[in-house]
Amino acid sequence: MNLKKRSVVLAALVVAAASFAAHAQPARTVADGVYTDAQAGRGAAAYESACSGCHRADLGGGTGPALKQQRFAQEYAGKDLRTFFTKIATTMPRNMPASLGDEAYLDIVAHVLKENGFRAGAGELTFDALDDIRIVPGRPKPLPVVGDFSYVDVVGCLTPGPRHTWRLTRATDPTAAVPSAATPSTTVAQPLGSQTIHLVDAAAYAPDAHRGQKIYVRGLLIRLADGPRMTISAFETVSPTCE
Repeated sequence: MNLKKRSVVLAALVVAAASFAAHAQPARTVADGVYTDAQAGRGAAAYESACSGCHRADLGGGTGPALKQQRFAQEYAGKDLRTFFTKIATTMPRNMPASLGDEAYLDIVAHVLKENGFRAGAGELTFDALDDIRIVPGRPKPLPVVGDFSYVDVVGCLTPGPRHTWRLTRATDPTAAVPSAATPSTTVAQPLGSQTIHLVDAAAYAPDAHRGQKIYVRGLLIRLADGPRMTISAFETVSPTCE
């Protein structure tokens, strides 16, 4: 083989090796920590101002589609992150599309990734990186741990107590309240539990008319030595009886 042909073959081998190495490297995904917590925090504020009116504060969807979990995966999984960025940057907010600027849209993407259960990393998401990051299905964001002064959901039987007080008896264990996650429509069939919870301000909800009913309550949990108490921000009958 003469020198010229040898050089051509060698160059071809170098190109092939480089191509193989590039394809052999695992693709970067949104699960690899592609944004920072600070960036997602800025994105949360921008989302609340510009996006929550259509997509809801918890990304669960309203007049606009959901931006999390199954809906998000169905729409974007397998695509590069620029696809999602371009969608929101050119169409949102609905009344003023493309009005926020690239940095704000990047921050909102970071917030959406965090709410879909993808961890933060050491570096901020950048415009130039969008093409090289693939979207994969997320995982539900873990619920906050329930502690004293947690905002919680409970279902139980409305029962009169001593000295004109009212309690939830046979109540479920309090669970962290998440907008749209626990509502009367989803708790009708929920089995009762063994808790007894004093309702601090039940008198404001005409309790006599709901005596013995299965009640859904959302409010602030206060743990005291004589038992848990709840203030009430939502109160609704989910069944006329507790049987």
